[in-house]
Amino acid sequence: MESTYLKQSKINFSKEVNNYYPEILTDEALIFITALHEKFNPERLSLLESRVIQQKVFDEGKFPIFPTETKSIRDGNWTAGNIPHDLQDRRVEITGPVDKKMIINALNSGAKTFMADLEDSNAPTWKNAIEGQQNLIDANKKTISLVDTKRNKSYTLNPETAVLLVRPRGLHLDERHIIINNEKASGSLVDFGLYVFHNTQTMLQNGTAPYFYLPKLEHYLEARWWNKVFEFAQEYLEVPNGTFKATVLVETITASFQLDEIIFELKDHIVGLNCGRWDYIFSYIKKFRNHPNFVVPNRDQVTMTTPFMDAYSKLVIQRCHKRGILAIGGMAAQIPIKNDEKANAAALEKVRTDKEREVKNGHDGTWVAHPALVAVAMAEFNKYMPTANQLHVTRDDVNITEQDLVEIPKGTVTEDGIRKNINVGILYTEAWLRGHGAVALYNLMEDAATAEISRTQVWQWLHNEVVIEDGRTFDRKLYEAIFDDEIEKLITEFGEENIKNSKFELAIELFNKLVISEVFEEFLTLPAYQYI
Repeated sequence: MESTYLKQSKINFSKEVNNYYPEILTDEALIFITALHEKFNPERLSLLESRVIQQKVFDEGKFPIFPTETKSIRDGNWTAGNIPHDLQDRRVEITGPVDKKMIINALNSGAKTFMADLEDSNAPTWKNAIEGQQNLIDANKKTISLVDTKRNKSYTLNPETAVLLVRPRGLHLDERHIIINNEKASGSLVDFGLYVFHNTQTMLQNGTAPYFYLPKLEHYLEARWWNKVFEFAQEYLEVPNGTFKATVLVETITASFQLDEIIFELKDHIVGLNCGRWDYIFSYIKKFRNHPNFVVPNRDQVTMTTPFMDAYSKLVIQRCHKRGILAIGGMAAQIPIKNDEKANAAALEKVRTDKEREVKNGHDGTWVAHPALVAVAMAEFNKYMPTANQLHVTRDDVNITEQDLVEIPKGTVTEDGIRKNINVGILYTEAWLRGHGAVALYNLMEDAATAEISRTQVWQWLHNEVVIEDGRTFDRKLYEAIFDDEIEKLITEFGEENIKNSKFELAIELFNKLVISEVFEEFLTLPAYQYI
């Protein structure tokens, strides 16, 4: 049933909506969402326009610099506000979408915290977005449960669970099903607004508070925007300023040039920065895609030990610890490999060495995508980090220059790399179009960042007509031959009838269109969103 508030206001739903979720979209909640929209959406749109203007500067062959106007902030000795007691120790964090089973398993996983994701690992169907909010309410009330009749298994919360953080959608994403004053609502404001409206009091009674991960910030002015949103919401909900806390994902190349500034803008609310590795590589390629002779090798060859990635992660640690906040490391996307002990052992060893490197570098915590990895990551952090965190590790030995942050990685482009990007990009996009944001592919748990980097690399290689490792030029003719061959493999693997009854045809069309287009699409999820 549609809300009575909707009938007499400037807010309504898109025509596709047939479930109004009256327990979530109450009159009071909608009034709050409208207030957020009217106050903050115009500036959000302006910030997105600033990104377009900045891209034109990069297209001229320029690279980012440390902003001259904020030198005093970088040089100052200020620190951020306090870190709540339940966020002091974040040595292992698990992440995943907001379906019931994932929430329960993640909260029970033994990880210190769980980032419930309304962004890259959650395909933003209307059902996923709003039922995800209900699942989070139930999680905070400790009433969430699930009965899996197929497996004859029930899921409930343990007495002790991980601390909950929530990642709303990025600034670029609309919530097209909610229209306010004839404008699509912001996915960021809808996700954030519904969560704090329904959970703030419950969480305060539980001795915690609403904690967030903020994704894909590209400029300190975007951090300032979020800070104003926090301040307004706290005043509206009559809780003290600084109640809400945020960790910012450093997953754009421009953000790494403004770490101090981002922390400064969110000073009362920020508790950490996180190294979002796949999105960071995606951003790196995307921003400099039109630079002459700028080619990034196969994505498998770009690791956290690649110079520009190593530089950014160490800079994050140094700037975080100087400002009194935590530096969280990157994702281990591996999932257990059943029926192959040798391959599983090799995958776990890869995770172990990655986490050993992070903790020795000075990170205060790390990410895993699967409960089976929690113990592996925990063992490394317990071994090398006996304290709750490593704020005392100042990394004064680190001196990262502007050039270090943009150093082009060495490596090769291969036919296998092209094929893998096409295959994984299409497989992920097809699952996303069916409403699945976290997808297990080739023993890795993938989210939208993998599809983004996959199609972006193919676009960049094609538009630069790179010479691949065997000496051939990757031109349109070679792309079409490889693409058609990969599609044939998919049809053979899944069967023609199964392909027809899936979203493969649309995924194939979308991927190909994005790759051959002269104009680069900033996010795959923008054109794809209209289909879910």
